[in-house]
Amino acid sequence: MSRRVLLPRRAAAAALLPLPTFRSRPALRSAPRRTLVSAAHLQFGQPLHETHPHLIQAGELTPGISALEYHHRRATLAQKLPRGGIAILAASELKYRSGPVFYPFHQDPNFFYLTGFNEPDAVAVIEKGKSKVEYTFHLFVRGKDAQAEQWDGARSGTQAALDVFNADEAGDIEHLSTSLADIVSGAQEVYTDIGSFGRKNALSRFFGGSNAKLDGFAKMLRDSTVRPLRPFMNELRLDKSEAELNCMRKAGSISGAVITAAMKRGYETEKQLWADLAYGFKTQGLDGEAYVPVIGGGTNALSIHYVRNDARLRNGDLVLVDAGGEYGNYITDITRTWPVTGEFTGPQRDMYNMILQVQKSCVSLCREDADVTLDKLHRIAEGGLKSGLKDLGFDTSRSDVMDVMFPHHVGHFIGLDVHDAPGHPRTQRLREDQCITIEPGIYVPTDDERWPEHFRGIGIRIEDSVRIGKEQAEVLTRTAVKEVEEIESLRR
Repeated sequence: MSRRVLLPRRAAAAALLPLPTFRSRPALRSAPRRTLVSAAHLQFGQPLHETHPHLIQAGELTPGISALEYHHRRATLAQKLPRGGIAILAASELKYRSGPVFYPFHQDPNFFYLTGFNEPDAVAVIEKGKSKVEYTFHLFVRGKDAQAEQWDGARSGTQAALDVFNADEAGDIEHLSTSLADIVSGAQEVYTDIGSFGRKNALSRFFGGSNAKLDGFAKMLRDSTVRPLRPFMNELRLDKSEAELNCMRKAGSISGAVITAAMKRGYETEKQLWADLAYGFKTQGLDGEAYVPVIGGGTNALSIHYVRNDARLRNGDLVLVDAGGEYGNYITDITRTWPVTGEFTGPQRDMYNMILQVQKSCVSLCREDADVTLDKLHRIAEGGLKSGLKDLGFDTSRSDVMDVMFPHHVGHFIGLDVHDAPGHPRTQRLREDQCITIEPGIYVPTDDERWPEHFRGIGIRIEDSVRIGKEQAEVLTRTAVKEVEEIESLRR
């Protein structure tokens, strides 16, 4: 016998919590807010507590994040908009590698941040009302379609957009051009990144084509004042809530433990090591890999973004592993470098310990009271590495020495993206609960006689994901061991 359950609108459950600064206005749509359904027949386009209680806890909309938190995020964005302003965001499209064969879907981070909706072909509109405490959340999604769902799996549909994702007004994405035109016509200003920053216009097919001269979405906005949304979204996403931090702590802790476990084992190829990491992330409770990893044995480590991961691992070499898992779309970013045999050679140990000391010094400054920026941390790391190279016998008098040896920045923001808040300046002071990486590295070319011979061909990077604390840094990836003694002891 199937059990019958009553699914409440999730905002109602949130009513017992403190009232938010903003409220969304009552919905104009007449669709029912409560629906009596069989628990056995619940079908949505993503895991929810009602269908996947082993993945989503009660009160959560996505892993670790409540429906109320998504409302607060929209309210905070609305507070930044001028009265009568609107923000328009599009979901990612499903990308195809050939014919009907598609890549795994990954939602646009800004769209996900505001909605928690994890399907393609969707548009969200945040409409600022005339008063200070009012906004309307419009959500356009794919309608329910039995035939399409037989092939591609369940869709959430417009009713769930209201009842589950707390839209004030919901509509079918196929009618977007008409519905969105009505909203835009009454807006004072429009904030959107659709079609900007070199991105394809994700809405082109809903407006009758992708030719830029005939782009219906651009035509619709031609009489509007249009401004970029990204600066607002960057500011929102930089400061992590406790729920976000907990997602990142889980991703960091499990990812670090999986990498430490890999250090204990011997591998013959980069591909075997890669497969073990990917398997470990998923079986230990993460959603999968946060990005395509770098598994660089020997001189492959000299390429910062080496991702072929198809070479043999040779005794006497180091292997550089830049990998991490994600949880609830929140990522972790870790790099560890260790000996293929489990024992460092003398030059490898000397270089590694020098870089490690610089890394630990920079991590210790990841606190608000240190008054640092990403650029300031980079200068500190660069100075420490240059001094360390000199102590190891390198000629550091040439002006290009650090461009060759340390060609990347010491860190970047992390969160829903590996490089979170893209375009946000590195010159702003770091605040409590922001999350960054600290990743100094040295890459000694193999064919340059300027450098000591016994160091040539060595590539080492050490990276942790770090939360900026008030008075003390929090290393989210501390389960990945990094001291020489710890690494070498794993195989003894």
